[in-house]
Amino acid sequence: MAETVKVLVSEEEVDKKIRALGEQISKDYAGRQVHLICVLKGGVFFMCELAKRISVPVTMDFMSVSSYGDKTSSSGVVKIAKDLDETLEGKDVLVIEDIIDSGRTLYYLLDILQKRNPNSMRLCTLLDKPERRVRDVKVDYVGFEIPDEFVVGYGLDYAQKYRNLPYIGVVEGVE
Repeated sequence: MAETVKVLVSEEEVDKKIRALGEQISKDYAGRQVHLICVLKGGVFFMCELAKRISVPVTMDFMSVSSYGDKTSSSGVVKIAKDLDETLEGKDVLVIEDIIDSGRTLYYLLDILQKRNPNSMRLCTLLDKPERRVRDVKVDYVGFEIPDEFVVGYGLDYAQKYRNLPYIGVVEGVE
């Protein structure tokens, strides 16, 4: 059976939510600079749109962490493919993620980043699947809580496909 994509969250809904998150983050970081850390590759679409809507000074860095490969469920094995370019010491850090489900990857990543002595560290995700959680991670900013379905679009992929969709969709017809 060929795979198809059904819209779960429309482009308009995504845009409205990112605008609201940007406003809240701007209030929470008023008078400070926020250092955004994007978890590649999926988080880049979300971080770029979010950064445009944050009114306080922003700096950015990128990190690539993987626990999926080309599968639809987490392998539980976390690999850092690209580390940060800058130190986190004394910075107000906001980790930007596309989706959090099991929490394994983020639990590991946040532990590593906390040891680098940021002034503060919070977590922002576009999508959250709390019912899939096996590791407890505190998510400070959540775009959408979604059901336990395999989603694509807005940076999220299935075997490197569908990242460029302007909405969040559910892949159907995948084994």
